[in-house]
Amino acid sequence: MSEDYSAYVGVRWRALVRTAVMLGCSRQDAEDLVQTALIRCYRSWDKVTAASDVDAYVHRVLVNCLATSRKRRWWREEPRVELPESLVPDSTSAVALRVSLSVALGRLSPQHRTVLVLRYVSDLSVQQVAEVLGIPVGTVKSRLSRAIAVASADMHLEDLHRE
Repeated sequence: MSEDYSAYVGVRWRALVRTAVMLGCSRQDAEDLVQTALIRCYRSWDKVTAASDVDAYVHRVLVNCLATSRKRRWWREEPRVELPESLVPDSTSAVALRVSLSVALGRLSPQHRTVLVLRYVSDLSVQQVAEVLGIPVGTVKSRLSRAIAVASADMHLEDLHRE
């Protein structure tokens, strides 16, 4: 069990964190959220691997953990007086892109943002997104259509077309 779990986490960690970031978490909160979701999955890994689609199952746990965490005000982290120093290369254009995407995603409703991120960032199929959210496939398709229409009209994304 532990080898399968470790292999899964090794392959999917970055994609899960990226999904959490696109769902509206900061990078640090996304890592905490993914860690929490994966701990829950580890506790019942036999049940997770018995599911018809492991990725959809794990994403559902991730989305549920996010919903639960947003109900709470505090993530049980304490601020530190001294921050760790780190050298980061200049990533101005990447930050600008991320900000544009975050603003555009932030303007979408939570339901539209969730289906868009799960479908196109996490690269889940429409069927998998439906399983993750517990909604019909038709609902996923209509939410995707509306989300794409709203995002297409967003002025913050015009910068992406120029680059």
